[in-house]
Amino acid sequence: MPDQTVIKYDRNGDPDTGLQPWDPIPAEEIQSGNPVQSGHTYFNTANGHLTSGVWDCTPHELVAGPYGVDEFMIVLEGSIIIEHQTQGAKTFRAGDSFIIPRGTPCIWRQDEYALKYFVIHDNSESPVQKDVNLNTLLVDPDADLSQVTQHDPTLYESEVPEMGLLLLYRDPSGRFQAGVWDCSPMKRVATTIERSELMHILEGSGSITNADGVVFNFQAGDTFLVPVGMGYQWQNDEYVKKIFCSYTP
Repeated sequence: MPDQTVIKYDRNGDPDTGLQPWDPIPAEEIQSGNPVQSGHTYFNTANGHLTSGVWDCTPHELVAGPYGVDEFMIVLEGSIIIEHQTQGAKTFRAGDSFIIPRGTPCIWRQDEYALKYFVIHDNSESPVQKDVNLNTLLVDPDADLSQVTQHDPTLYESEVPEMGLLLLYRDPSGRFQAGVWDCSPMKRVATTIERSELMHILEGSGSITNADGVVFNFQAGDTFLVPVGMGYQWQNDEYVKKIFCSYTP
């Protein structure tokens, strides 16, 4: 049976059909506007716990309420405003990445057309965070990263690399997380990836090879997803920095 492959994202959706119309947002969820949405799903687990793709929508405002899922987003065009009940409004524009934790009390508002990549973690059995001040989180690609100090040299065909990590969000189950990571040149030993991970490359270039020997080359600006269970050998011959969002079943 052929191995899975890396899924490269395109803001225009499927190369043959583009973005397809999606069902209307339920009327009871709309505060104002007449939103028209479309999209393309690049990845969806069989149990529906993780869904990822590209989505666009015309201006609208939703009714206030706790956000029903964990969602990571990269804004590609336009802007999105998240209004918090106690912390004011935050505006996210093209180029921004952000996370809305499940249970965050907020209002979604678009004063203009918006296009985004998204990763949604939707598991009703996963606990909701308690006793914390839930808030929308901006991913700062220029934030200071903590050095990763625990390295197993048997994981690498190359010298052990230097890595940095900023873990911006982890849900209470510990399965869904997002942040920023960087790495000096290295080559990993071939393995099987144990998580599904969306990656957006900020700097550098490299490759990922699956168990069939299919090579996926990436560079700065690329966004792609590696599905859980795929043969996985990462190699970068130069410094690489990425934003990531992952889910471990």
